[in-house]
Amino acid sequence: MKKLFVLAAVVVFLASCGRGDRGMVVGAKGKAWHPEKPYGMTLVPGGAFTMGKSDDDFAATNNAPAKTVTVPSFYMDETEITNAEYRQFVYWVRDSIFRTKLAIMADDNGATPGDNGIGEFAFLDGEEGDLTPWEQYYQDNYAGMGETGYEGRKLNKDVDLIWDTEDIPDEFYAEIYDSMYIPFEEAYNGQRTLDVRKLVFNYSEMDIQAAARNPKKRRSEFITQTKVEIYPDTTVWIRDFNYSYNEPMHNDYFWHEAYSDYPVVGVDWMQAKAFCQWRTLYHNSYRKQRGRHNVNAYRLPSEAEWEYAARGGLDGATYPWGGPYAKNDRGCFLANFKPLRGDYAADQALYTVEARSYEPNEYNLYNMSGNVSEWVDSSYDPGSYEFMSSISPVVNDPTNMRKGVRGGSWKDISYFLQVGTRDYEYADSARSYIGFRTVQTYMGTDVTLNAATN
Repeated sequence: MKKLFVLAAVVVFLASCGRGDRGMVVGAKGKAWHPEKPYGMTLVPGGAFTMGKSDDDFAATNNAPAKTVTVPSFYMDETEITNAEYRQFVYWVRDSIFRTKLAIMADDNGATPGDNGIGEFAFLDGEEGDLTPWEQYYQDNYAGMGETGYEGRKLNKDVDLIWDTEDIPDEFYAEIYDSMYIPFEEAYNGQRTLDVRKLVFNYSEMDIQAAARNPKKRRSEFITQTKVEIYPDTTVWIRDFNYSYNEPMHNDYFWHEAYSDYPVVGVDWMQAKAFCQWRTLYHNSYRKQRGRHNVNAYRLPSEAEWEYAARGGLDGATYPWGGPYAKNDRGCFLANFKPLRGDYAADQALYTVEARSYEPNEYNLYNMSGNVSEWVDSSYDPGSYEFMSSISPVVNDPTNMRKGVRGGSWKDISYFLQVGTRDYEYADSARSYIGFRTVQTYMGTDVTLNAATN
């Protein structure tokens, strides 16, 4: 009996050693987390500030009374999202849709990954052994086309797409290629461009606020599917101005390399949100391949976050550089706006300027005032400062289509450049003077303005 007891004790001891915790509660260990500052972003340390108008409200809008609020730390893009950055999104959606169409065509014609021609673009699960057991169970490919009946099929992303018509391998590829472009009768000036109406991004999101307040409902009731045509509306350069020749901006501003480092415009609120969703998916896809933790979602800033970042630590300032003037001590304008009596060229710019123009504020953020106004993830309510929370405040009513824009633009007078000035545009409206930048919540609470100044 004694021998059995000793043997049982040894077994228990060995089992405990196998776990490595000696039978103690040491906490479940996950993957190591190393904070990583996203490329092109700066860390804005959290803290408290006085939100609202610091000066007399000469416009008598009475929509931004002074209020002390606190925001946690977050990363923010140093510049507005540029044409080049938004084009990366457009190209990714274009290529995803193109690959899916090619794979469907190959499947319909019995082509497999081992075949030449369109078979090179066939779904990889067409050959046995190409998928892991998990991939056979589930695939999270993005199609961008809505429901096709081919969901869960693995795309072949290792083969390059062919855009030169001289190299098209067969008639099946040619048919799909042709479907990506506008009809011949719509082409003019010798150019046949992509049919941008087909560049649609589908994503799902959950209304966590509503789900938290209705715990007895299934979470699926709070998940929505959103389909967004993501190509910028270049016609804004024409429609925003009557009796004005802006055709060159319409024709070249978004796609020409000369404007790559300029802020993207012609993007409505939903398109800006779609970009944030894609950026999150794109970043986490890379991290997933390397066995790393997901990062927090990229998103539009709340009004409070935007204003806090724009002030750059200067509580009570009129502009990101302090104020109360829009010129420095040498008489040079400090932002791109509509100065004097409408002399657009007085600030050395007629339309927008490159995203890294003028001097950044103390958080190294460029053009928080001027250049282009910026979408925020808040609905516009003139009385919201009166009832919003004093910690991480945000007022976002899904039924209110008026969404906040902040910072003023190249076509605005200096009043709209003031960091406390509020403005709005309708969510489905795109303008030649509205762009956006994104933020990402910082993981942890040890970086605050108070800690930084102690």
